[in-house]
Amino acid sequence: MEKELIIDVNSTEVSIALLDEHRLIELNKEQNNGRFSVGDVYIGKIKRIMPALNAAFVDIGDEKDAFIHYLDLGLSFKALDYFARQLPQSRNHLALYSGIKLGDILEKEGKISDVLKPGQHLITQIVKEPISTKGSRLTSEISIAGRNMVLLPFADKVSISQKITSREEKSRLERLVYSILPKNYGVIIRTVAEGKRAAVLDGELKSLIMKWENSWQKIAKAKPPQLLFTENSRTTTILRDLLNDSFSSIYVNDEAVFNETKEYISLISPGQEKILKLYKGGEPIFDHFDVNKQIRSSFGRVVPIKQGAYLVIEHTEALHVIDVNSGIRAKNGSDQEQNTFDVNMNAATEIARQLRLRDMGGIIVVDFIDMESNENKNKLFKRMQELMESDRAKHNILPITKFGLMQITRQRVRPATEINTSESCPTCKGTGKISSSLLIDETIERELAYYVKEKEQKNLELRVNPILYAYLVKGIISTKMKWKNKYKCKLRIEPSSDLSVLEFKWYNEKGDLLGN
Repeated sequence: MEKELIIDVNSTEVSIALLDEHRLIELNKEQNNGRFSVGDVYIGKIKRIMPALNAAFVDIGDEKDAFIHYLDLGLSFKALDYFARQLPQSRNHLALYSGIKLGDILEKEGKISDVLKPGQHLITQIVKEPISTKGSRLTSEISIAGRNMVLLPFADKVSISQKITSREEKSRLERLVYSILPKNYGVIIRTVAEGKRAAVLDGELKSLIMKWENSWQKIAKAKPPQLLFTENSRTTTILRDLLNDSFSSIYVNDEAVFNETKEYISLISPGQEKILKLYKGGEPIFDHFDVNKQIRSSFGRVVPIKQGAYLVIEHTEALHVIDVNSGIRAKNGSDQEQNTFDVNMNAATEIARQLRLRDMGGIIVVDFIDMESNENKNKLFKRMQELMESDRAKHNILPITKFGLMQITRQRVRPATEINTSESCPTCKGTGKISSSLLIDETIERELAYYVKEKEQKNLELRVNPILYAYLVKGIISTKMKWKNKYKCKLRIEPSSDLSVLEFKWYNEKGDLLGN
C-alpha cells in the first residue's frame, strides 16, 4: 500500500495529513502556542495532596493543575526523588546517577501522603494532554522513545517487543543491548529493531541517554514549574512510529521543517531522504493534494459511506456514539439480511478510519444495523478487529451485543479532533431569521422606484429565484406588468437557481450589477 505524508506549515500550526492510497486516514495538528503535549518532561511543584484519591495535583505551568496518582509514581520513584534532591549539591552528576541503588522500590499499597508533600519538586512526564475540564495526566516513570527502542532511566532490565517472534533474534538483541547499556538504565526494544545492526542501536541509545543527561543541569537549577525537555515534534514523532518502505513520498511546504525532517529521516532511516520533497506550488498544499476536500467530507456530523448508507457521529463528555444508517440501500435487493450485512461491513471500514482520523478516545459505542445471523455478527466483529490492527493507539473491541451495539475503548491521550465543516446561511447570515416573504414584493418595488427615479435607469433586468420568478410573472396582469406600467420602464425578470428564495439582484442594460 502506498503512503504519503503531506505537511502544511503556517504561522499558527503545523498540519500533518497521512494518506493511504490517496485516501486521508490520519490528521494531526501541532499548535505553535506552547501547548502541553504527551511525552513532555517537566519539573513541577506539588500543589495539594488528595488522600481520598491517593493522588496529588501538580503545577506544571498550565492553567489547570495536572494530576498524578500514587501508582503512576513508579516503582523506582525513591531513586528518582533522591537523585532530584541531591543534584543541586552534586559536582559530579554522572557519578551520582550511576551510584544510586535501585533496590528500594515503592510499595504498591502505599499512601501518596507518605512520599509527597505540598511544595515538593517532582520530575514528571505528560501521558495525557488536558481534556475538557481535566488537566494533564502525569507519570514519574520517565520514558524517552526512539525509533528502535525506548529508554527507561532508573531501571535495569531489557524488555523486547512480543511482536518479535524469533527466539534467536530476541536473544541477539538482548545480548547486544545489555552489552552497551550503562548502569541504572533500562530499555524496551521496539518491533522495528528486528534485524538492526549493532552500530544503529548503539548510536540511538547514546542519543537517547544524551537527551536525558542534558536535562540534569536544568533539574539542578530549576525553579518549578519548568519544561526539562520535549519529545520530538509531531512530524518527527509520526515518522518515528510509521516510516517504512511503504512510504512513497513526503511533501513539506516550509524549508525549515523540510531541513529538520530531512535530518531526522537520515538519522532513523538512512537512504530514504530521497522521498522527501519541498512543495513550491502556487495553490495551498492541502488543496493540491485534495486533502481539504477530504477533510470537509469526513468531519461533519453525517459521514457518507457507499451507495446511500451513512454514519451519524455524536460526541459527548462521557463517550462517542456512532449510528449506522442504511439510507437508500434499504430499498435495494431482496435479501434484507445480506443487504444489512454489506452495509455494516462497509460501515466498519469507515468507522476504523474515523477513529484514527478524529483521534477519538475513551468509550466509543457503535450502533450497527440489527442482524439476525450470529455468523454475520461474528464476521463483523472479526472484520473490525482486523481493521483496527493498524491503529497505533491501544484499544479493545467487544463482540456485538444482542441489541446490535459494539463497544470499543481506545487510548485517550489528547482531545478528539473536531473541525467545523458547516457554513453560515447566505440568506439569514447565521441568525436563523429572514425578512418576511409577504413583504418581498414591496422591497423589490422600492428598489425599482429608486433605480428608475433617482438613478434614471429605464432599462433594467431583475434576477430572482425560480420560485419568486413564478410569483412575479404569473397571471394576465402580473406584478411585473403592473410595475412596467407604473414606472414607465423596460423590465425583464429572469430566474436564477443560484439565488436563495428571497434573494434578488438588479442589472442595467449593459449587464452590470447594480447596488455594489
